[in-house]
Amino acid sequence: MSAFQLNQTDGRNVLVVEGDWTIDTIGRLERDLVALPSLHQDISVDVSNLGALDTAGAFLIARTVSEIEAEAPEHIDLIGDHPQAETLFRLVQTAFEPGEDAKPYRFSVIDLLARIGEGGLEFLREARSTLSFLGRSAVTTVKLLLTPHRIRWTSVVAIMEEAGLDALPIVAFLSFFIGVVIAFIGATILGQTFGATVFTVDLVGWVMLREFGVVLTGILLAGRTNSSFTAQIGSMRMRQEVDAMKTFGLDPVEVLVVPRILAMLVMTPFLTFAATLSGLFGGLVISWLVLDISPILFITRLQEMVPVRNFWVGLSKAPVFALIVAIIACRQGLLVGGDVQSLGKATTASVVQAIFLIIVTDAIYAMVFMELGI
Repeated sequence: MSAFQLNQTDGRNVLVVEGDWTIDTIGRLERDLVALPSLHQDISVDVSNLGALDTAGAFLIARTVSEIEAEAPEHIDLIGDHPQAETLFRLVQTAFEPGEDAKPYRFSVIDLLARIGEGGLEFLREARSTLSFLGRSAVTTVKLLLTPHRIRWTSVVAIMEEAGLDALPIVAFLSFFIGVVIAFIGATILGQTFGATVFTVDLVGWVMLREFGVVLTGILLAGRTNSSFTAQIGSMRMRQEVDAMKTFGLDPVEVLVVPRILAMLVMTPFLTFAATLSGLFGGLVISWLVLDISPILFITRLQEMVPVRNFWVGLSKAPVFALIVAIIACRQGLLVGGDVQSLGKATTASVVQAIFLIIVTDAIYAMVFMELGI
């Protein structure tokens, strides 16, 4: 039966523990131990009559000693011999040692600069790896195009349907409302402020043909198709199907990446065309219902004031955005490890990187076309 006494022998305080001190026997002792006074003096533990001891009992004794001494002891002074006492007390002693985490953390300028540096290095590593994967995928794609019989056309067609045709309704639907919003902005700014309502047609035409049609398509593909490609390839990585391909002598880039690149290169221009037409139709509807601009006047004004080169400027971005979506999605999918957490991180990184690169690429296109006067 476990018991304890707090004695004073030869001018020093001694905590005498007796019986078994295990997780099954110490429950009834804890309240009495907490009631012991704080002496602010060193105390020894007499283990001469101590029976069985486990980590729970050792922790309770060590905590009692720290409360009596009113501070965490560097070591517990033992009286008598016990086969496990010294080892277990040393083991639980770390619970009372103030570690570095206990110190208040102060964020300094050095920490800020270190994080900026780490972020910059990570960005450069990520850019290098992405460019390397882009080069490898481009070389493999060109090789397969030179030998068309090696291309998995069934996969290409299936991906075209999944990533292209199935995405057409949402792309057209959202583009329609983007056209509506642009027309309302034009009606508010140009009509009410400057009294030039008819210029709303020019605004809708320039913006949808040149920018919003293709950019909206790219962003929607980045959110919808990008995450799908990453999840598909990532799931294959988790099930070790990609490793099985390598075992059979198949190149994962040739089997998984190239069909997706080809499918996106074919379908993204068509989706861009559909998004542009849908956005123009949204602007036409608002111009007709709100601004009293008839559809015939809208189309005539569009043909006269909006050069057709704007359409080709927007459409020229579509293959680049398609390549961004396919490359980023496949690369992140192939980086997935064996757990679900890595799949979630890869999917998130895939979508964020694709949207970021699409916007940056569009900005670069805008600056280049402005310098060229296009």
